[in-house]
Amino acid sequence: MSLRPIKRLIKSKPTLEGAGVHLRRAFGFGNTSDFDPFLLFDDFRNEVPQDYLAGFPWHPHRGIETITYVLAGTVEHGDSMGNRGAISAGDVQWMTAGKGIIHQEMPKGDPAGRMHGFQLWANLPASLKMTAPRYQEVKAPDIPVITDDDGTQVRVVCGNFWGTTGPVDGIAAEPVYLDVSIPAGKRKTLPVETTRHAFAYVFNGNGKFGNASGPMPVPTESAGLADIAPPAEADNRSLVLFDRGDDVTLEAGDEGIRFLLVSGKPLQEPVAWYGPIVMNTQDQLRQAFEELDRGTFLK
Repeated sequence: MSLRPIKRLIKSKPTLEGAGVHLRRAFGFGNTSDFDPFLLFDDFRNEVPQDYLAGFPWHPHRGIETITYVLAGTVEHGDSMGNRGAISAGDVQWMTAGKGIIHQEMPKGDPAGRMHGFQLWANLPASLKMTAPRYQEVKAPDIPVITDDDGTQVRVVCGNFWGTTGPVDGIAAEPVYLDVSIPAGKRKTLPVETTRHAFAYVFNGNGKFGNASGPMPVPTESAGLADIAPPAEADNRSLVLFDRGDDVTLEAGDEGIRFLLVSGKPLQEPVAWYGPIVMNTQDQLRQAFEELDRGTFLK
């Protein structure tokens, strides 16, 4: 068994999206090869309604999947196929855009004005870029929760973990999407299959990712493993990108730690990307936008 070293520690950066939604982006719209098959990760936690209520009005997608996980508040959605619905605290929506969909996502806060959640984009392989769109909407009670002897809790949204399989299925990259909570001071080793790319996104508390017998320092984005800085903790809004290995090991800080642990099989395919459409070639990308102009985008 081999420990996954830390490749990079990234703080998510403030970004404006949609019609003026203030959020934080951990990665996306750059070289995302280290995250393949994932393209983008946004943290849209906000407690100021005027900073998120404008939402994400009607816009197209093709060639990707969007995964929305809500912690507080509600996201109301509608699409060009006539689907309507809402996801709220603890719910997940896994949308496969495939050959094309036009949809909108409008966030609403809870009674305290909080809108908390995350959106992850996963790439589709060339063979499925033009597949039929579909949704997998999973309500909070249907997501299994595993509790270990030391109090560690893992919500399994997708994939198999500790013998439990999440409710989202049939995803090309066979991703594993986990919401992990570890009590204060506990050390934990979590398995991640060697061939996958993997990252953790911390959204509550803090901890040190590294060797269970003595947490390793975490290099910053600009530092290599050869010239490691003094130990640094991954705290709220930190994304930890792991290198190859079998296990992720960490020690929770004084407040405990809660994070998403996400992994997937790399597609290793060319990416042609502009805005909400991700294809394999520039010609395919041009065709998609020409179809939008001509009104023939929806198949």
